[in-house]
Amino acid sequence: MPVMPTITIHNQPLFYRQYDRDADPARPPLLLIHGAGGTLTHWPPQVRRLPRTAVYALDLPGHGKSAGPGCTTIEGYANVVASFIQALDLPPVMLAGHSMGGAIAQEVALRFPEKLAGLGLVATGARLKVSPVILGGIQTSFDATIARIAQFVYSPNVTPEMRAEYATHLQQTDPALLYGDFAACDAFDRRGQLAQVQLPTLIICGTADKMTPVKFSQSLHDELPNSELHLINDAGHMVMLEQPVTVAALLQKFLGTCVLRK
Repeated sequence: MPVMPTITIHNQPLFYRQYDRDADPARPPLLLIHGAGGTLTHWPPQVRRLPRTAVYALDLPGHGKSAGPGCTTIEGYANVVASFIQALDLPPVMLAGHSMGGAIAQEVALRFPEKLAGLGLVATGARLKVSPVILGGIQTSFDATIARIAQFVYSPNVTPEMRAEYATHLQQTDPALLYGDFAACDAFDRRGQLAQVQLPTLIICGTADKMTPVKFSQSLHDELPNSELHLINDAGHMVMLEQPVTVAALLQKFLGTCVLRK
């Protein structure tokens, strides 16, 4: 059974789940960071329960079961993640982030590289420009904008039920928090800076991703000197939910190549 504790970071109680049964101490822990408006449940069980791996999945401030407020910048979230690693006294981790979580992972890699053994960048980019239609719509037409986002995040292959479940989740999110997340993404730009990141990096993108298209991941791969890129056919922005077995297998294999630095 997973451990489901809370920890206080920057005076805020944060919820996380810990899965470490049968973990190999020679393998780096895996820390999973969700995207804008998300929770740790956006990482499917196949990813959260990787064999022989200590996995930690965090609800960012204001998200899921973690206390608010949320952060308003990627840098702010990166500080929380770095403090979380330090508070749990973890060895260098493989930090995997989806979408906004991928931006957070890049920021941690740039500012706190000693805390990491590797990076996993899932459906993200070095620049995360957000459509003004989405940013403005969250403030003025919340339900209609949520419906629009739910159409964009999945490939055409998913069931209407999956789309409806995603929309229901976002509708339960504080509009101010969701706007803050998307505004933080919109302000994020680390293009031209990632060449200094020497960490081994796994980049994953669905070929049908409309939110962060393949060209975003290709640009990451071109700039990060120690990276590998994997495209997953017929998957959209929520690639880990559409193809959980494939994403879990890629993470599992990649973790086997990461050296746990003391």
